[in-house]
Amino acid sequence: MTANADAVRRLPPRITGVVLLCALLMAAALSLTLGAVSVPFVAAVLAVPEAVLGLSLSSLEGYQKAVLLELRMPRTLLAMVVGGLLAQCGAVMQGLFRNPLADPGIIGVSAGAALGAATVIFLVPHAGDSMLLPLAAFAGGFITSLIVYALARDARGTSVVLLLLAGVAISALSGGAIALLSYLSDDERLRDISFWQMGSLGRAGDALLGVLTLTAVAVALRFQMRARALNALLLGESEARHLGIPVEWLKLELIVLVALAVGLAVSACGLIGFVGLVVPHMLRMLCGPDYRVLLPLSALGGALLLIAADSLSRSVIAPAEVPVGIVTALMGAPFFMLLLLQVRRRGL
Repeated sequence: MTANADAVRRLPPRITGVVLLCALLMAAALSLTLGAVSVPFVAAVLAVPEAVLGLSLSSLEGYQKAVLLELRMPRTLLAMVVGGLLAQCGAVMQGLFRNPLADPGIIGVSAGAALGAATVIFLVPHAGDSMLLPLAAFAGGFITSLIVYALARDARGTSVVLLLLAGVAISALSGGAIALLSYLSDDERLRDISFWQMGSLGRAGDALLGVLTLTAVAVALRFQMRARALNALLLGESEARHLGIPVEWLKLELIVLVALAVGLAVSACGLIGFVGLVVPHMLRMLCGPDYRVLLPLSALGGALLLIAADSLSRSVIAPAEVPVGIVTALMGAPFFMLLLLQVRRRGL
């Protein structure tokens, strides 16, 4: 297919951004109404300014307001923040590795964070009721990223291939350690570890949500500042160096930022896969590979996808709930297989 044909198929970024933003707002409003407790759509929408401005606009019962403001609204905001973070990290990883099959878990951060959480669940009774669990998950992801970077670095610099292989090895090691902890656990701790690995947005709280939001804003701004460097890196490392890009420093900075973002996301929600793979790749096909556009669009698309997955997880077998990590896996795995077929067809 020619470049002109590709240009015809691509959508203007502004139109895509407006469509994604409108769809995100609609999905967020719908997510407030879905669940075991029924809440009318108009009343749910009016409850948002009521909560922010202290007005009395909706006609909800007391229990409905409690469910809406104390459970669903923090959960929806958490889905927006975590989905946006994971999608942006996926876009950055795909640019860093110059591979559309890359995602945030490729360097072992998600597996390391899961191991940190599983270790605390195994050692500390009722760890899920404190901030110790998210702190341990973040520490596990961050330490894992440092180990992977140390293994991939030598006197000549940092090898992307070695980063990939080290990430695979660390992920396998972390998976084995989690399996061992699961084998040694009693029924209660085994259930907690398994539930953590499935992913859930049910732990949304004010303190955790505030930390995640501030981190998401800071990481998104830093990613955006590195958008031109990521565009240059797509040409190749030697070409990027000729353009004055400090490639080694860029790799380290991006890996640390991804480790920070993914570690915090996993610490809040457990393992949620495929968001960082599906969203950036779809938007790259729609709008092109320019990271100045791709990064903010990925944030919108990731937030939209995770809100949709969470809404589905709460409504498909209500009043019970399917872990959101299972929903994203069922949504993302077929897309991943189609992507593999596309890559094979192109002979890449």
